[in-house]
Amino acid sequence: MSEEEIKELPGVGPATAEKLMDSGYKDLMAIAVESPRVLADVAEIGEATAGKIINAAKKAADIGGFETGDQVLQKRKEIGKLSTGAESFDDLLGGGIETRSITEFYGEFGSGKTQLAHQLAVNATQPIDQGGLEGEVVIIDTENSFRPERIIQIAEDDDIDPEEVLPKIHIARAFNTHHQMLLADKALEMGEDSPIKLLIVDSLTSHFRAEYVGRGALAERQQTLNKHLHKLLKFADRHNAAIIVTNQVTSNPDQFFGDPTKPIGGNILGHTATFRIYLRKSKGNKRIARLVDSPNMPEGEAVIRIEEGGVKG
Repeated sequence: MSEEEIKELPGVGPATAEKLMDSGYKDLMAIAVESPRVLADVAEIGEATAGKIINAAKKAADIGGFETGDQVLQKRKEIGKLSTGAESFDDLLGGGIETRSITEFYGEFGSGKTQLAHQLAVNATQPIDQGGLEGEVVIIDTENSFRPERIIQIAEDDDIDPEEVLPKIHIARAFNTHHQMLLADKALEMGEDSPIKLLIVDSLTSHFRAEYVGRGALAERQQTLNKHLHKLLKFADRHNAAIIVTNQVTSNPDQFFGDPTKPIGGNILGHTATFRIYLRKSKGNKRIARLVDSPNMPEGEAVIRIEEGGVKG
């Protein structure tokens, strides 16, 4: 949708259109589903005007219709499966990491989240018949944790030429939450010209946790995180891509037995992530991957190993 088309909405002039476009409102649906208060803040207009713009966008947008179960099943056949590198882990997930979904890995420091992200970045560049997605990868790195040397180790262990893999992995360092969200917008643009099949955010919540401190900031943090997650889902659906997010944990005072941790992000992340996987340390290089939430697979666990050559089953 062009800027000229946005200007056709009542109450939208050149300045307002530019502000909407710069904030990521580049299609009618994005405007139609926004709240008047948020749109008013973004475009620096009154809530009444924002309400009129939203109502006009609702009438003009193609909101789609209902589909039958067999039509949905046919669409499901287009879903790709990305191998984790460990057969037992793939089985736990029903064949691997799904495209058009957000998969969350959460756990304490050293549980293997970033190591899995590196492994999946390599795997995604490989042919479909070898468990890959035959595409390119975007990594939004919020903790300066990406290491090209690790990509080389993993690729060489799998008899893959690192010089063919590294140019297919695009990395950007995010310095704060706003920058992180802008990079998600940039990834959407890149996906129009490049076959990006995997988007990794490592980690999703570190900047949110640092910048929105205290109970007074909780509501704003959750609203901003929700917007970011839905931008990632939009990328997944538009490009039939897999989304991987890593997440930190915090102590859970209500948990007296078992592992006393819970993921950051609350219900917003809990309801948006399609698959939630809890990683915890075991003996030596072993890690326990527990599938906590999935729409179609039962809860269960798989034992994996984090080795110099990557993730092994």
